[in-house]
Amino acid sequence: MDDKWIDSISDLKKRQLEAELAGGEAGIEKQHSRGKLTARERMEALFDDDTFVELNTLMASGATDFGMDKKKKPGDGVVTGYGYVHGRLVYASSQDFTVGGGSLGAAHAKKICLAMDKAMEAGAPFVSMNDSGGARIEEGIDSLNGYAEIFLRNTMASGVIPQISVIMGPCAGGACYSPAICDYIFMTEETSQMYITGPAVVKSVTGEEITAGQLGGAGVHSAVSGVAHFVYPDDLTCLNGVRRLIGYLPNNNEGISEEVPANPVDDCAQIPEIVPSNPKAAYDVRDVIATFIDRNSFMEVSRDFAKNIVVGFARIEGKTVGIVANQSNCIAGSLEINASDKGARFIRFCDCFNIPLVTLVDVPAFMPGSNQEHNGIIRHGAKLLYAFAEATVPKVTVIMRKAYGGAYIAMNSKGLGADVVYAWPIAEIAVMGASGAVAIIGRKAIEASEDKDAKKAELVAEYNDKFMNPYVAANRGYVDEVILPEDTKSKIVSALSSLETKSQSRPYKKHGNIPL
Repeated sequence: MDDKWIDSISDLKKRQLEAELAGGEAGIEKQHSRGKLTARERMEALFDDDTFVELNTLMASGATDFGMDKKKKPGDGVVTGYGYVHGRLVYASSQDFTVGGGSLGAAHAKKICLAMDKAMEAGAPFVSMNDSGGARIEEGIDSLNGYAEIFLRNTMASGVIPQISVIMGPCAGGACYSPAICDYIFMTEETSQMYITGPAVVKSVTGEEITAGQLGGAGVHSAVSGVAHFVYPDDLTCLNGVRRLIGYLPNNNEGISEEVPANPVDDCAQIPEIVPSNPKAAYDVRDVIATFIDRNSFMEVSRDFAKNIVVGFARIEGKTVGIVANQSNCIAGSLEINASDKGARFIRFCDCFNIPLVTLVDVPAFMPGSNQEHNGIIRHGAKLLYAFAEATVPKVTVIMRKAYGGAYIAMNSKGLGADVVYAWPIAEIAVMGASGAVAIIGRKAIEASEDKDAKKAELVAEYNDKFMNPYVAANRGYVDEVILPEDTKSKIVSALSSLETKSQSRPYKKHGNIPL
């Protein structure tokens, strides 16, 4: 090996080491002291061992204003590349807070865009790890354009490849909109924040004093705003959660989720002990879900937001399904604005990526009241109907107990396009509950009676006997079969099996106009 080879190799190794050290040992130590992994450590944690391949390692900023020519670092504050998760190809980007606070400039954005382009070309999921102070002010409008280029790619990739955003530090201003367009957002409990305007700006404009955590921490976004779908204690557990989610998903919209070795459960005989026959008595619908899905396979989405509806991924006989279920122990399972949004978003994701839907119904109504009406329950509730009606994946519904009025329609009813609808013998499918119905249709008879309470009780009993059952709906074909609770799993499995080759076309359109 001659001197030129020796010098060139030495120079390359020096450049590679500089890129690897990024913000230097002090920056790495500071990152660790905050309880955070470095950008490369996050990549290694996301991917299967020894599979991460870095791309564009030496790309650097071309900016020269404000002394940027003296500040540039190879990699420009973001690590990009690909690797394998459970043996499947995944592309990713990971912002490096040790380099200029992870600020985004033109080269930084270009690296992310190149990785996203490759993910689209390969039909592979894309994971973006966010830890950035925002736009690089020194690069001005080039930085803003970089965000726009990323947002465009997020939008083009939506419904084509799964996109997962992981917030493990600050994510502020316009930067928030890339995660918002992605399919799922993960946050860490102590180190992540998302907000359009930070506490200082809020105080200067409105006078409100608020901490970053109170304004846009993980607790706020998982339980109040609904922006975050999953929250974990730290970087490592968060990335393990991302790996778990990827295991339920196909690579892209032309594939199906991988079947895994089944760990089957059939405890459906326990359902009568879980679900009270009294329609006003509460229970936890997760206990019902656990009777027929594979053991420990339920990955709930947005667990702390809109608790009156439960959505998430599970496996039945090793195959991925999406579960949508009313939760009777939260406002009796009524549908309201947030539940409608949460359910619709999940349904549309499953439909994008060929994941069958299993819907468990126990719903009394859309939530009444001026608060709901004034905040747009009509518009928001319509999203849920639209999502179910639009979906072409296999759709199986089990009516467990109450199914009243418009909420019955919205929860994947036969008329809305459900492929198979089952009902348990205690199911009540009607316009409304007996007491409310009698108050309207029996009002004159009750007022004319000497004993109003006795007359009302008589009419309620008559209404219950005639209408508060699944058999009227079954007689008209709105329920395909009334089943014993112990047969629930076998019926679901049979229905899903029969629908595996389902093919359903829709009229040509550029796209629908969901009531956003």
